[in-house]
Amino acid sequence: MTDLFRALDDETRRLILDELSARDGQTLFEICTTLAMRHGVTLTRQAVSQHLAVLESAELISTERRGRSKFHYFHPEPLARIAERWPNTRSTP
Repeated sequence: MTDLFRALDDETRRLILDELSARDGQTLFEICTTLAMRHGVTLTRQAVSQHLAVLESAELISTERRGRSKFHYFHPEPLARIAERWPNTRSTP
C-alpha cells in the first residue's frame, strides 16, 4: 500500500494516470507528447520512464512490449482497494 500512496503523491504521475485512463495503451513517446502539449510538462523521456516505473511498481500500470514499442496500460484496481478500505459510514442528517 505504501508504494501506491508514494506513486499518487506526485502530480506528474497523477497526470500520466489521467491520460492513460482517457486513452489506454500509449507508448512513452505518446505520453511525453501528451504531457507537453496538454499540460505544459516538459520532462525528458528518462524522467517520464522513471515515473512510469514507480507507477508500475505500485501496480497502477502494466506494460506490453510489441516489437520495438512498449505500451502502457492503466489498472484502477489498486485505487478501488483504497476506496473499499475506508467505506463511507457517515449517516445522513
